Amino acid sequence: MNNLQYMDIDLEEIRARAEEYYRSGNFYCSEAIVRTIIESFDNTIDLSVVKAASGFPVGIGGSGCTCGAISGGVIAIGLFFGRSEGKDPAVNKAMELSAQLYKKFTNAHKISCCKILVKGLELGSDKHMQQCISLTGEMAYETAKIISENLSR
Repeated sequence: MNNLQYMDIDLEEIRARAEEYYRSGNFYCSEAIVRTIIESFDNTIDLSVVKAASGFPVGIGGSGCTCGAISGGVIAIGLFFGRSEGKDPAVNKAMELSAQLYKKFTNAHKISCCKILVKGLELGSDKHMQQCISLTGEMAYETAKIISENLSR
């Protein structure tokens, strides 16, 4: 699918694909979201950009800071609305939409800090995996929704 067909996206399929990438162990949260969004919106984007998301899992390199699912969504939003040239005002749209995604997450979960979201869960346990799979799917869904709504404007 290319970016001219974005209106035909299936948000639930995007959620399921991102969750499966995480569940299968192929990618962590941020990587799964970036890859899924590229595949869903514009498969002409070089998949090597998924590498840019590889440092964000487990709250930025395992430090427990911002949830990697949020970070992956922000990277994906930047692919469509960000800038690559200095002083390009497109950065304002990327920031606005990223703030929207962050607000959706914190409205649903109250916090964005990975170490608090997984507090009391053993890293890699079934309960931990289920939570992170769910957050990955949720953020892929919300990111795709934001991108789709704003590409149509």
